[in-house]
Amino acid sequence: MTKNLKISLALVAVVLAVVAALLAANRTPQASTDGTDADQGKAAPGSVLVRSDSHRLSTAKDDKVTVVEFLDLECESCRAAFPVVEQLREEYEGRVTFVMRYFPIPSHQNAELAARAVEAAAAQGKLEAMYQKMYQTQESWGDQQVSHEETFRGFARELGLDMKRFEADWKDPATAKRVEKDRQDGLALGVQGTPTFFINGQRPQIQTEQDFRAAIEAALAK
Repeated sequence: MTKNLKISLALVAVVLAVVAALLAANRTPQASTDGTDADQGKAAPGSVLVRSDSHRLSTAKDDKVTVVEFLDLECESCRAAFPVVEQLREEYEGRVTFVMRYFPIPSHQNAELAARAVEAAAAQGKLEAMYQKMYQTQESWGDQQVSHEETFRGFARELGLDMKRFEADWKDPATAKRVEKDRQDGLALGVQGTPTFFINGQRPQIQTEQDFRAAIEAALAK
């Protein structure tokens, strides 16, 4: 196999990974609380979709359009979608609010631990830095059946966090409760897989990055 062919195949693999991530955002729920399909034109209730303590990564000046992502920091599809979300955040800065909500998958050994680490970092104003670091390094710790507690502790040190405070917040039952509250809201909204995106309460039909952008543009045009 030539070097050029290897590079081409690698690029195709990256594109397919991103597409797969966006497809995962559009799964039809089977666990909505009333037994109906939450996607069929019925907007998710705003009071559940975005709580007063939900984390806003970007905030629109007019708050007209809000994109909410339920994510798992150990999920490979979420990591593939991460650069797309970051690009859209930059592209729509000041015009679209982006909200992140935790949805750790129980079968992922370190997902809940990672979510609590991000939450503990948030208490020191470093939510975005820790959230980004988790995805940037996920390949080294994700999909493993061993605890990466020390790995995440190292991230906190690298970010210059007060370690005594970080440890206390990380292990505080209130932090675990905060993460679980997000997950329970996701389940109530019919979320089954990650990443799952909502735009102004609706779950759009997304198959490509262009579909994602078009859905945002349509919401802005209303």
